[in-house]
Amino acid sequence: MAVLKDLIMKTLPVLITLRRCTVGVFRAAAAVSVMLTMLTISCSDEPDEKNYYTAKGFMASGYLTYHEDIFSQFIAIINKSEMVNFDLLGTYGSYTVFAPTNDAVDVYLASRGLQSVDQLSVKDCDTIAATHIIEQSYYTTDFSDATLPTMNMLDRYLTITCYEDTTITTGEVPIAYFINADSRIIQRDDSVENGVVHTVDHVINTTTEMLPDFMKKDSTISLFCLAMELTHMDDSMRYYIDDSYSISVDSVEEGRCLLTGTTVDNVSYMERRYICFTGFIEPDEVFAEHGINNIEDLREYARQVYDEMYPEDAGVTDETDRRNSLNRFVSYHFLPERIVYNMLTPDNKLLNSNFDRRHWDVADWYETMMPYSIMKISFPSGTQAGRYVNRRGLQNHKDYRGVLIPGAKILSPTEAKTNMVAVNGVYHYLTDIINYGRVTQEDVLNERLRIDATTLSPDFMTSGARGHGVRGVGGCPEYPGQYGLRSSSYDPVQNNNTCIAFKAGSVKNWIFSDVQTHLHVRNRYLDFWSYQGDELQITGMYDVQFKIPPVPEGEYELRIQVCIGFDTRGIIQVYFDGMPCGIPVDLRKHGDDASIGWRSDADLGDEEAIAAYDKALHNRGWMKGPASYGGTSADGTGGRNPQRNIRDDMRRIYTTFHSDGKTDHWVRVQQKLETTNGSFAFDYMELCPRNVYNNELYAEDRW
Repeated sequence: MAVLKDLIMKTLPVLITLRRCTVGVFRAAAAVSVMLTMLTISCSDEPDEKNYYTAKGFMASGYLTYHEDIFSQFIAIINKSEMVNFDLLGTYGSYTVFAPTNDAVDVYLASRGLQSVDQLSVKDCDTIAATHIIEQSYYTTDFSDATLPTMNMLDRYLTITCYEDTTITTGEVPIAYFINADSRIIQRDDSVENGVVHTVDHVINTTTEMLPDFMKKDSTISLFCLAMELTHMDDSMRYYIDDSYSISVDSVEEGRCLLTGTTVDNVSYMERRYICFTGFIEPDEVFAEHGINNIEDLREYARQVYDEMYPEDAGVTDETDRRNSLNRFVSYHFLPERIVYNMLTPDNKLLNSNFDRRHWDVADWYETMMPYSIMKISFPSGTQAGRYVNRRGLQNHKDYRGVLIPGAKILSPTEAKTNMVAVNGVYHYLTDIINYGRVTQEDVLNERLRIDATTLSPDFMTSGARGHGVRGVGGCPEYPGQYGLRSSSYDPVQNNNTCIAFKAGSVKNWIFSDVQTHLHVRNRYLDFWSYQGDELQITGMYDVQFKIPPVPEGEYELRIQVCIGFDTRGIIQVYFDGMPCGIPVDLRKHGDDASIGWRSDADLGDEEAIAAYDKALHNRGWMKGPASYGGTSADGTGGRNPQRNIRDDMRRIYTTFHSDGKTDHWVRVQQKLETTNGSFAFDYMELCPRNVYNNELYAEDRW
């Protein structure tokens, strides 16, 4: 193998410098690329960048033009498009082009009964061209078994599936990559000066249907779709674009760079506001495993679950009423936001190594379309690796309080073997039935809920702001385009830390004014103090209100994490349901200030002393950061530094409250210091049940 690799690397520069005027030479270069690919055998392998085939001197447009005998029809489609300018691919920037061959375009035309590209409408060409281009470069080494984290120019996500090629013969690639299930990459990772080109054997399919109509074409989920239709939940999900939205914001320009703490963010507003949805759906065969074979069986199952939890609504027979048991069953399966598989919890390559996954299953919580309900999405490691709905435990065993509830596994795109992305959303297959019944409310959710601030509005998720990649090839050198590096540049051209900002009225569950408040979601970092690598940045003489996710009935403690110790943090007053939570808090102070009293575990000594200190600190209204998460070095090679060890990474306890499980609760954060550049770095909040933070048998864990 080493000899083969040495031979290839000696031959490659010669092939690259040849003037490739014929298809034969192009195929020779392709063959070399294929031989290189043989050196790796799985989706997760990471070949060195030097192994990429490089078309030196070519922009993406030049690459396509140089191989016009292969891509002439795709070029013609782009040139006919009004949405995509071919010259754009000749400019510096960062692009991924999935280029269909002429044969691929011919097959597409034939499927529509057409003879040539000339017969395609401008709208057709807009759709095809924009579908195949992403304004961010992604090599196959950046692919995971999921969905690319950046939308294409049509503002749709492309799903990646990856299979071992069981039909291989000598000299062929052992791993087959497919885009949206049908378009196979037959020549990959051709690096150009402004990105990368992948050759595909089919025009990438893209639906024009809304999520419920797209789902109804899937014969494997017919029973759920019937229930969705009977409850009229399908009518609730035929929306896509907020026509009232405009990005004109007084005195705020596009591409503005803002100082946030010690780093400058390159901020711009989302061009369009989308209204999207995510479904978690049981196939018919899963229902059958539970003895549910028809709609009456499903009605009975829903009655057993929800009439017990909501006996006051047991008599509601109108299935379009949200209080009806079948309606509750169906609506609980949907989120009012678009979340593709790998964005359900953090899964950006190295980010997961920032968690201590031996002690903490990565998890997020989302409000569903069933009124006053939430869903937990877990991402355990170990033998149970994958994503699950309403799971509780630790890896493949019980958590520290002795509880293990397996939950329902969410199938990955490769496991599902189909494209599940519609115009206004996505759905996922489940391996078991989910509900918001007694087990979910009293067992699964009877734990500390650490809710990331970037999940507190569907607009943060649907827009792609959470997990947003950095611009171009900047940022973390190991994974360009995926993680940011600190920047001090106020020049948008030089600053790769692109972040998405939101104007007042465009953020569901939030209230603020553009006049005094600026709000944006930061891109992700590896070497960052923020939990899960990102946060909300709220600046100005801010005054914001946000609705907390609904929680089951019980007593809870409200905590908000914020990185303190910066002059720009200011002094804040927090209110809960309109009532002030104590006196204002000065966030400019460091954690070891006498009013807070942070001390390291190393200084405290033994476990008994640490436990006593934690209890005393809690009584003063403060907690250290969690031990389960900490940033690593920017290239992922450094050791994880837990937030518990960071002096200024603190949790502030603001209040305790009672939830009846049926009422909205709002938090207000107001800057009290007279400043126009105040900064509230909102990382996460915790909603902690009383029997977790005040339990004589089990002390609250440090994770």
